Amino acid sequence: MTAHLTLSLDAMGGDKAPEMVIRGAELALERFPDLRFLIFGRDEELNALIVPGSKLANAAEIRHAPDVVGSDAKAAVALRGGRASSMRLAIDSVRSGDASGVVSAGNTGALMAMAKFVLHTLPGIDRPAIASFFPTQRGESVMLDLGANIECDAENLVQFAVMGDIFARAVLGLERPTIGLLNVGVEGQKGHEHIRRAAAMLRESQTPLDFRGFVEGDDIGAGTVDVIVTDGFTGNVALKTAEGTAKLIGLFLRESFKSSLLSRIGYLLSQPAIRRLRSRVDPRRYNGAMFLGLNGIVVKSHGGTDAFGFANAIGVAVDLCRQGFIERIKGEIQKLTLEAENQKAAAI
Repeated sequence: MTAHLTLSLDAMGGDKAPEMVIRGAELALERFPDLRFLIFGRDEELNALIVPGSKLANAAEIRHAPDVVGSDAKAAVALRGGRASSMRLAIDSVRSGDASGVVSAGNTGALMAMAKFVLHTLPGIDRPAIASFFPTQRGESVMLDLGANIECDAENLVQFAVMGDIFARAVLGLERPTIGLLNVGVEGQKGHEHIRRAAAMLRESQTPLDFRGFVEGDDIGAGTVDVIVTDGFTGNVALKTAEGTAKLIGLFLRESFKSSLLSRIGYLLSQPAIRRLRSRVDPRRYNGAMFLGLNGIVVKSHGGTDAFGFANAIGVAVDLCRQGFIERIKGEIQKLTLEAENQKAAAI
């Protein structure tokens, strides 16, 4: 298995696990036939789901994990008592080098706590951040942090910008992503002290970041910039607002098409366009949030996703591993740290 890219899967994490994880792995193999898996979970349940002699059977190794981290488990409790869980053992395999990355649809808080404890943060990174991508008028954009850090200082936001830039290059294939700080206005005097100071640091930085200044909430859907940087409180509120708005629009559309006979006829005639719309805003297509800043690839799938969504989360992990994401972050953060040290020395 060492000749191929190997990923660890937490087979017991998620609302529809373990079947969703197994079927997602099968779909991922259609896109990445040279992929290999270490699948952690209760071996009796997993063996019953994998067909002997199938592609997945030939590409996967099942490793028994007797315990499961519950969706409502507190992070601290899971960290102390989950050493034999599928989540913890899957993360351990990344630290040992058996796997290049891990994908889990399990408890977000527990996953972050375990991953940070086992893998640690990268040198120069104070806090890890959760990053994912959104559909926009121009294509797709990246946003971070989505909930890992409720409060952030200027240095945290600058580090997020560097990590977001590399994430956009690796996952979206952008050569030079544009970056903006989410704020209550685009004017330079707007926002709290930390965000204004982060903007000044990014403008003065010698790193090759294409910083475009402040952006507002309506710029998220417009795709004004490729990478939107914010603290975890604001980012999580923006994420949940976007998800709720998409559901609300879908409800309004269904009600409108049921309002009259002509509306029902219009619904039938517009089926091709509706299918395109559904595909464009399908959250499963954007499934897979990366825990940036850890010394290892950790991808969090939405807990309520299906096999198609989980396969896309696996695809995010594959892209990050093959793009050398961790080494690229190390290099950029090292440059940023050296620059800050030189500026301090020059000021003395």
